[in-house]
Amino acid sequence: MTDTVTTQLTNGLTCELPSSSPLAKLLTSQRTWVGPTAKERQAILREAKSVAIVGASPNATRSSYFVGTYLQQSSDLRVYFVNPNADTILGEKAYPDLASLPEVPDIVDVFRKASDIPSVVDDVVASGARTIWVQLGIYDEEAARYGEEKGLTVVMDRCIKVEHARFNGGLNLMGFDTGVISSRRSR
Repeated sequence: MTDTVTTQLTNGLTCELPSSSPLAKLLTSQRTWVGPTAKERQAILREAKSVAIVGASPNATRSSYFVGTYLQQSSDLRVYFVNPNADTILGEKAYPDLASLPEVPDIVDVFRKASDIPSVVDDVVASGARTIWVQLGIYDEEAARYGEEKGLTVVMDRCIKVEHARFNGGLNLMGFDTGVISSRRSR
């Protein structure tokens, strides 16, 4: 007889799984930190006037470049690029650090590896910004809790471009397959 584990799912239901299964291992290692709800993320984006992209890249194949392009073209946000190794990104001045920005950004969007997030949290706190938004695929639960302890609103493992498009009816723009072939850009 196989050993089983009983797991409670987020919807409240429980199920039994073989303890050696990959799904059982995944469920026992699930994240406990959640972050802002969809409505709270929507409010963060609606209230923001500026965003700084830390780890922005001048390389058009990098996701930070794509996100910067989207935010410049599809939002009213003032977008600042932070990269100490670049002079300009997407036609805008690149800043070496958050302290060099001409204003305190409402959101600091982070494209750095998970192990860098705790030091970026310290930089965000020192800058006076109130929200750190850590990009999709980057997750550090301890850093999230640390940021909240420092008074930050923390969004983690979410793409600001996807969330902005989601809340503004633009999920069909800039790279999302709608199933419609057209030479016209939707407005």
